[in-house]
Amino acid sequence: MLADTPLNAVIPATDIERAKHFYGDTLGLKLIDDRQDTALFESGGARFVLYTTPSGGQAAHTLAGWVVGDLDAEMTELRGRGVTFEEYDLPGLKTVNGVAEGAGMRGAWFKDSEGNILSVVEDLR
Repeated sequence: MLADTPLNAVIPATDIERAKHFYGDTLGLKLIDDRQDTALFESGGARFVLYTTPSGGQAAHTLAGWVVGDLDAEMTELRGRGVTFEEYDLPGLKTVNGVAEGAGMRGAWFKDSEGNILSVVEDLR
């Protein structure tokens, strides 16, 4: 059953208005539906929901990400829109200028307005 149904992300926000501005204006995503405590966005044909909660931005892991054809070009565009990429120096994950490489991919991570971690990844295979 579920294998034939699209999976949609649900992303927490402590300040829904600030989050809508980030996803709509900063990332340039299309707002589909706007309600008091939720907002539905579309990205590349997939939809995701932002919802208001006091626990927004508390996850220490990646919540959602995009697979892109050219990571460097995407990072340049996002930096031009004010996005700051995270730097990591952990066992198994080290970034240089925001980019980690390995296992046939290149990836970068950034935080949204709420502190949620998002990624952009280029598949090199």
